[in-house]
Amino acid sequence: MAYGSNTANRVKRMEGQLRGILRMMEDGQNCKDVITQLSAVRSAVNKTIGVIVSENLLDCVSTAKGNAEKVNFAIQEAMDLVVKSR
Repeated sequence: MAYGSNTANRVKRMEGQLRGILRMMEDGQNCKDVITQLSAVRSAVNKTIGVIVSENLLDCVSTAKGNAEKVNFAIQEAMDLVVKSR
């Protein structure tokens, strides 16, 4: 599967957020502020997982070309990935 620049940008943004959180911790910032930022990263990770699973599912379904067994397998695999990520 090819990952688009949009998905890579999401991950880069999360990387920047995590570096910022490390700086906050090193600077002794308030724990509520650190937790708020960590929650934002967790939310971004969850959204990125959703985007990747969705794009993969669309790709798998479109290549199944009407093969119901392949479509069902792709859907089940996508749902397993979503459940695993939680």
